[in-house]
Amino acid sequence: MKWLGFLIGLAAMAQIFGAAPASAATPLTIVIFNAPSLGAFLPPVIKAKHLDEANGLDISFPERTPDAYAIEFNTGEFELGGSGAVLTIGLADTRGVKTAYLFNLFDYWGAVVTQRPDIKTLADLKGKQLAAARGTTNYSMFAWFAQQKGLSPDSFTVVNTATPGLVGYALADRADAVQLWEPAYSVLISKKPTIRTLDLGIASAWQRFAHTKSIPYLGVAAQQSWIDKHADLIPPLYHTYKAAAAWVMAHPAEAAAIIGGAKADDQQRKSLENLIRHNTRLGMNVTPAAELKTGIEAVYRAGLAVGALPSMPSDASIYSKDIH
Repeated sequence: MKWLGFLIGLAAMAQIFGAAPASAATPLTIVIFNAPSLGAFLPPVIKAKHLDEANGLDISFPERTPDAYAIEFNTGEFELGGSGAVLTIGLADTRGVKTAYLFNLFDYWGAVVTQRPDIKTLADLKGKQLAAARGTTNYSMFAWFAQQKGLSPDSFTVVNTATPGLVGYALADRADAVQLWEPAYSVLISKKPTIRTLDLGIASAWQRFAHTKSIPYLGVAAQQSWIDKHADLIPPLYHTYKAAAAWVMAHPAEAAAIIGGAKADDQQRKSLENLIRHNTRLGMNVTPAAELKTGIEAVYRAGLAVGALPSMPSDASIYSKDIH
């Protein structure tokens, strides 16, 4: 009877203090590019709105420069990459690094900006100096689009810099032109609205080449060894990013404040808000890699054309399982 009374007492305490806590969230580490970058676009929203926790995960997002990112992800120091550009994954595959593009986050968009009055079209870059993050997929894709416009990447000089430095180059007018993309482009325009953007003819050139509008560009990738052990974590990871994208589109003003961070001024936050509302340049498109295989393979072919890839990557570089 004493034991019965003890058990009844425990049951009463459980009702008072609540049920036992749920199992702890699974910790994940996903390396990303330094902000401002597309890889760093959704992570602050994921953490601020606890969207990882809602899917049973606890994600940390260490930041790296593009060159450091490529080294540390490809060597396996980080098993998950949230700035996994399609051509970077393809190149790793051709070198025997077993990684796979899990799902897309953003489609491609890039720009070249200038303040020099004698540069009016891409052709005017011949013999000039272009500041760019040369080790990125965005630059390689720009090189391909430049070729479609008749401009050889060998006809101008590239000043290589890390992604965060591109806005500074443009503001200081330290190069004849600067190649960059979102969200850095919106940050730049908010600070210097008079700067001019050169036409790359992206949509028409890609439709002619790939026969699709899809230009998968940047997403989440993983080491194959991690996939083999943790395939069950890929769907909740995908759902976390999918929920973040949906929340951003539904709350552009609040999202802009979170993504811009404490250092962003009102003009920068407004610029990010407009970027989100229109989504044309942002290209947010969270979709499983398996559903974008045609577009990914077209990006691979473009990479081959500009020498960014030595050969066509294998099918294993595109994660083929359903992750919905």
